[in-house]
Parts: sequence; C-alpha cells; structure tokens
Amino acid sequence: MSRILFINSVCNGSTGMICKNLYKATVEAGHECCIAYGRGETPEGFNTIKIGNQLDIYLHVLKARMFDASGFGSKHATKEFIKRIEEFKPDIIHLHNIHGYYVNIEILFKYLKEHPEIKKIWTLHDCWAFTGHCAYYTYVKCDKWQTCCKGKCSNKKEYPKTLFSNVKSNFNKKKEIFCGVENMVLVTPSQWLKKEVEKSYLKDYSIEVINNGVDTNIFKSTPSNIKQQYGIEDRKVILGIASVWDKRKGLNIFIELSKEIDNQYQIVLIGLSKKQIEQLSSNIIGISRTENVLELVKWYSAADVYFNPTLEDNYPTTNLEAIACGTPVITFNTGGSPESAFSDKTRTVYTNNINESVKKIKSNKKRVNFDVDGIYMKNKYLDLY
Repeated sequence: MSRILFINSVCNGSTGMICKNLYKATVEAGHECCIAYGRGETPEGFNTIKIGNQLDIYLHVLKARMFDASGFGSKHATKEFIKRIEEFKPDIIHLHNIHGYYVNIEILFKYLKEHPEIKKIWTLHDCWAFTGHCAYYTYVKCDKWQTCCKGKCSNKKEYPKTLFSNVKSNFNKKKEIFCGVENMVLVTPSQWLKKEVEKSYLKDYSIEVINNGVDTNIFKSTPSNIKQQYGIEDRKVILGIASVWDKRKGLNIFIELSKEIDNQYQIVLIGLSKKQIEQLSSNIIGISRTENVLELVKWYSAADVYFNPTLEDNYPTTNLEAIACGTPVITFNTGGSPESAFSDKTRTVYTNNINESVKKIKSNKKRVNFDVDGIYMKNKYLDLY
C-alpha cells in the first residue's frame, strides 16, 4: 500500500474530476490518498488539504497581474502546506495543475528535490510548465519557448494576465526550478503535448502518454425534458461547454455560426458570464457555469452535436463527455482536441473552417457509440504508481 498525494488547483472542473476519479481508483486499490487543492469547494467524502485561503489567492493574483509572477506568490501558504505534506508522509506525489495562484513553485520544488525517495508524477494539462508566461501559445503562433522566452510577449493579456511582462526571467527561473528533479515522470494526455514537451527544457524526463477518460457511470445517454424546459423541443441543439468562454475557446466562432443557421437549430452555450449572456443574439441560449454534473449530462444527451471550435487545447474532456452521452463531436484541428474526438472511429469530424463546420453540422446524424471509459486511464496510472 502506498500513500499518494494529489496536488491540483481545484477539485472541480475537468482536472479536478480527473483527480477525484484517480483518488477513488487508488483507494479502491488499497492505497491511502489525499487531494491538496487551492480553490473552490471542498468535495465531500475525500481526504483533502486546502492550501492557503482567499487572501493568499488574492495577493498571489495581484502579484501576478502586476509583475508577471504567476507561481511565485503564496509563500506562507506553501510553507504551511509543506508541513502538511510532512505529516501525511506520501510515497508518491502526483502533481497536476500547479499554476492557478495557490502555490509557490520555488518552495514546492525545493521540497521535491530534497526528497528523492518520493516518487513524483506530473501530469501536464497545458504548456505553462515550459513557457515564460502562457498556458498555450498556438493561437499566437509563438515558438520562443523552444529556446528562451524573451522580448515582447504576445500573450501577456491572456491567462495568466499581466500588466508588465517578465517572460525571460520567468523562463529561466522555471527552467532551473523544474529541471533536475529525481524520481519524476511526466505524463501528457495527448500525443500532441508530448511532442511539444520533447522540444522544451523538460525533454530529459521520461514522458508517458495517458489519455484522459470519463466516468461512464455518470456520463451516459440520459433521457430528460430539458429541451421542453427551454421551449426548444422542436429544434436541433448545437451544444458548447467551457469553464471560461473567450476567443481561445471559440466564442466568436459560435457567434458567427449563429448567423449561418436557420431556426431549426438552437445553439446552447454553458459556462458564460452574466455579461456574455446579456450580449448574445436571440438564437443562442446562454447558461452560466454550473457544477451540476447531472445537468450537463442532460444537455450532452439532448444535443444533436457537440461543437468544440477551440483554437488551442490539450485533450479536452468535454469531447469525451459528449461521446460518452452518445453525441457526436465536431472540433477544430488544433492541439490534442482531434485525438479526444476519435475522428477516425466515429462519425466525429474535425475542421478549422467555419463554413465547413456549418456543412458538417447540417449533415450530421445523431448518436455515436464509442468507449471513452476512464478505466483505461485509471489502470495506466495505477501501473505508474
């Protein structure tokens, strides 16, 4: 039996759900587990450690916004967290998203380097670990991270937003902090991200590809009257879901799409802010972000197509959730999104062209059947542990 500590920014959302699913699988396998997280609600039935408090996060955000210092705040919170790690005495530490304004990477990785006996697994859910600032760079077509981020940052207004760019210093600091950790394996959910990591300063680590999975006991075709509740029972639903809607997630594409479809279609977007909802046209139903998984399952099941026009992504679990509910996916050919859409094995298609997307949506036939169960993911991680 091993003692396994998971570290992630949240316990909800896609990465939080992955952590909770792995927690359940490892406990069932006889291990003792704990999830350490920075933001959001404490999940019931899990052994958890809350890192810091709202003030710590606020001050970290302020430092990051002013001085491009994401990952370099939360010093006191991280020192206190290290004490909790020593109390738990993990055999394995499984890192997930360590950005998100809740942990200090210098203090955390100093501890990891001082304890070579602890096995470390770091699942990279984006590219933040090997850039001087951003979580993704494909949209702005930047490749400075392959040598050294320097000069003007094209992404400073994107997450993690900052007023004054400090990319060269960040790049060099992160390279020093993240390299040279003994007994550590990197995991990427997609082949695309693995290839990117192999071009970065993290290339000397062993890198495994373990695709994300979803709990098909939850995400499955589920009849409901949710279309009737919104008065759209006679329309075909084009669904889009994101935790944050912006250009990268394709919000502008949906607005363009709304101008190209007739009234037999209804666009439903989940995860919008109140301001975004107020600005929508009449043929788009906007729903604010929800942690109600059963509501999401109803929408996935009711939809005729799940459209994911993401402009940069890793291995989006929303694609998997839609397919698990029997709904085909149309996604742009960016990052690892096509990998999680199984375009060669279902009626799923991918495209980077809005006109072609409209044609695919109109010619789409409802219902797919493909195994996206998280059992494969869980077993691969259990082997790694």
